[in-house]
Amino acid sequence: MGGVEKKKYERGAATNYITRNRARKKLQLSLPDFRRLCILKGIYPHEPKHKKKVNKGSTAPRTFYLLKDIKFLLHEPIVNKFREYKVFVRKLRKAYGKSEWSTVDRLKDNKPTYKLDHIVKERYPTFVDALRDLDDALSMCFLFSTFPRTGKCHVQTIQLCRRLTVEFLNYVIASRSLRKVFLSIKGIYYQAEVLGQPVTWITPYAFAHDHPTDVDYRVMATFTEFYTTLLGFVNFRLYQSLNLLYPPKIDGQADAELKPAEGKEYAMDSESYLEKLSALSSNLAQVVAPTHEEEVELDEFPVEGETAAQMDARKKEQEALEKHKKLFEGLRFFLNREVPREPLAFVIRCFGGQVSWDKSLCIGATYDVSDPSITHQIVDRPQVQQQVVGRYYLQPQWVFDSVNAKLCLPVADYFPGVLLPPHLSPFVTEQEGDYIPPEKLKLLAMQRGEEPDEESEEEEEEEEEDNNDKEEEEEDESEKEEEMKLKKLEEQKTQSTKALPVTVTAGKVRLEDKQRLEQEQQSEEKRLAIMMMKKREKYLYKKIMFGKKRKVREANKLAAKRKAHDAAVKEEKKKGKKARRA
Repeated sequence: MGGVEKKKYERGAATNYITRNRARKKLQLSLPDFRRLCILKGIYPHEPKHKKKVNKGSTAPRTFYLLKDIKFLLHEPIVNKFREYKVFVRKLRKAYGKSEWSTVDRLKDNKPTYKLDHIVKERYPTFVDALRDLDDALSMCFLFSTFPRTGKCHVQTIQLCRRLTVEFLNYVIASRSLRKVFLSIKGIYYQAEVLGQPVTWITPYAFAHDHPTDVDYRVMATFTEFYTTLLGFVNFRLYQSLNLLYPPKIDGQADAELKPAEGKEYAMDSESYLEKLSALSSNLAQVVAPTHEEEVELDEFPVEGETAAQMDARKKEQEALEKHKKLFEGLRFFLNREVPREPLAFVIRCFGGQVSWDKSLCIGATYDVSDPSITHQIVDRPQVQQQVVGRYYLQPQWVFDSVNAKLCLPVADYFPGVLLPPHLSPFVTEQEGDYIPPEKLKLLAMQRGEEPDEESEEEEEEEEEDNNDKEEEEEDESEKEEEMKLKKLEEQKTQSTKALPVTVTAGKVRLEDKQRLEQEQQSEEKRLAIMMMKKREKYLYKKIMFGKKRKVREANKLAAKRKAHDAAVKEEKKKGKKARRA
């Protein structure tokens, strides 16, 4: 029977993919333009399951895209803009070559531009989708905002990133949505809860940049171009939700408090507005002035299928969150010039505290160091020369640790010159069987309302150990003498006694341990159940048990390390005490 001849690689997986070169030719774009278009539209290469089939029998390394994605790009209006820009560059180059300066000016005035608004709306149909994808956008914009003004990227991009990030920080302060902070080697990690969505981003430290040579800044700039558009949309919607003006303006009352001469000395007129906003020390102006009304308690109705216990738990969680938001309320902080101003000012303001600094350090200082109402002064020096009575002098880590612990920690561990406790990550959640460091256990006890007096107990233990060392040495000598006497008595008895006569002793009633028997029965049932498992189920069970055992081994290893470290620290302390006594 005759039929149509089936050709290889003309249906199935081979027709679903297209190589990068073929895709470029289809779109009539150069490689940089194609890469840029894919980044803006959110289209990425795919690894086919059967690469050899898709590659038509070849094993050569190739980059593949889905054919439907490339067809989707064919109707993108930005592609025409890329072509128009190429024509513009060619005409401009020709005009420069012919020294036709009037043509050059005319071409520059009519330079082709494009907007990414439609792409943002296309990629994020709802506002919640945009918030879920905000992590990378914020991290990239914060990175670009710290770049020096060199030829690596456009100055306008750096300024735009700085403005958008400052606007977002002001929103987080106004909504008090910051939840976690962690100081790492890479930078400072923040997590905020924006309209119920957790948003995590990283901010680099304010150090001088040394641009690495192995980084493609054009690719990063393309991502930033899209992210700045996205962040602009998000900031606008967030400010609207809080009844705040956008672009943001400093509240009239707060603006009047700033000295008029201060801005002129510090920055130009064009920059002073952004500098005042980036100081993070003032409130933002609202669209409609708030009216002070009496707070009315709303009736709460249980959610469908929610029990009374779950409702109480939710209510307690909400109360704890409200308490956390007002952590630094009523406290006034002053930052010394050696501490990082922006992260500390941001964190303190997010939790209701008031903050200021020396007016020569930065614009936006609201009170001087001599203000008697200051409760905490943040310093990073071994000693403070002039101290004011009734004011705590603390190291910067106290602020971050207090935020993560959700309570104001005891200040004794953070005095200037004191060895700081470890800075624990709030992003780590310990599960059952994991190793939990003693500092975390102490913190958990404080959160429960307990007051662990570990320091006093440790000091008492050390004193007891010192006293017991001498007693133990004396006891050891007396025990050795007694052992020698007992050995002599036993030798004498064995020599004097002969073969003992066989005697019958009365039996004793043996009580059965019910708990032990129950455990034995359970273990036997478990062993039989494992025997009855199918091969695949048994393999899966073994993998699970292996993972659990490995977890226990790692936890034990860490506990042993900690024990050895604590023992070494105690030994050093003892040596130091002995040296002081001598």
